[in-house]
Parts: sequence; C-alpha cells; structure tokens
Amino acid sequence: MTYYWNRFKLAPFVTYILVIMNVIVFGLMTLTGGTTSIENLIRWGADYAPLIIEQGQWYRLINPIFIHIGMEHILLNMITLFFIGNVLERIFGHWRFIVIYMIAGIGGNIASAVFAPESVAAGASTAIFGLFGAFLMVGESFWENPYVRRQTQTFIIFIILNLASGFVPNSGMDNFGHLGGLFTGFLAAYMVSVPKSVGTISKYKRILGVVLLLAIVFVAMNFGLFG
Repeated sequence: MTYYWNRFKLAPFVTYILVIMNVIVFGLMTLTGGTTSIENLIRWGADYAPLIIEQGQWYRLINPIFIHIGMEHILLNMITLFFIGNVLERIFGHWRFIVIYMIAGIGGNIASAVFAPESVAAGASTAIFGLFGAFLMVGESFWENPYVRRQTQTFIIFIILNLASGFVPNSGMDNFGHLGGLFTGFLAAYMVSVPKSVGTISKYKRILGVVLLLAIVFVAMNFGLFG
C-alpha cells in the first residue's frame, strides 16, 4: 500500500486533473450551446472587460482558464499542458505547480482585459504560458545544469514562435494574455521557489518576485481596468 501511495504522490496528478476538468467543461459547453458561440462563451464566464468593470464579475478572470473555443483550441492546449505539466509538476511539486498555474492564468486574463477590453477571450494558454515562464525561471536559476539549459533554450524558441504566430492577422490568438501569463508565471515561480530537493533560490530573488508580481497586478488593476 505504501508503494502505491508513494507512486501516486510522485505522479503529476494535478496536471491530469486539470486536463480532465478542461475536457469536462468543453463537453458541457458543447451540450449547452457550443464552444464557438459568443453568447455561450460569455454565459460560461469568458474574459470580457466590460462585464468585469461594470458588473464586478471577477470570476471572469478565473473561468477562462477552463474554457476553450473549438476542438482545435482545446486539443492543442491540452496536449501542451499534458507534456509541460508532466515536467514542471515533478520539478515544483503539486501545490507549487497549481499556484503558479492559477496565478499565471489570472495574470494573463487581467492583461487580456486591460489591453484588449473589447475582446471575448478564453483558454488555458494564459496559464500554460505561465508554465513556460516558470521553466524560464528554472533555467535562469540552474543554467549550469546541461539538461535544464537545453530545455530552456527549446522553450525560448517555442515561446518566440508562438508569440510570432499571434501577430498573424486573424490568428485568433491572444498575445496580450500569453505575455501576461508568461511574466506572471515567471514571477510566481520565484515566489513559490522550488523544493529543497531540487535546489535553492536566492531569498532576494524570491522577495523581488513577490514585489514585482504585486506591483504589476496593482498597476494593471488601478491604471488599466479602472484607469
């Protein structure tokens, strides 16, 4: 029994739960009006600045993390989440991983609402880009490790290609949300740090990460959404 419990604790089960939750929400949306209908997206809590500002619907900064627009959207995001989640959850551990994921998702949705207030946005990609940001933090902190260095270089190329494709006309990609998730995920990773079994992060970097994260959210909320 202890053997199976230890295997369960080591498995990236939070990643699996997130994938399952997204698939369930996608299925329910499909049954209740579709995943490409603007009306249904708004009904399910998509990111839409006017409703956040005028009606105080703050859940719209969380719900979009679990909402997807069409089959291609959820398929690409869930494949990406499955593979990067398997790596990062083993590095950070379960609770650190979910904290980074949610902070990045919310941060990305705030950025989307601030810089594209007329758009109806949704998707786990804000949180997924936050995971990319978290790996960049690992790369910066443990650059001397050859494996980490190679993986970080790969992620940097992947991030650049994804952001570049977001500038293609009618791509449907939310680069503001992606960048917001990337930066907040990077800072959130410093804030929660890594387990001692992985290594040590300077406490000054951790403090700076918290200060910058709070400052960005404060500025975005007070001079962005309500500015």
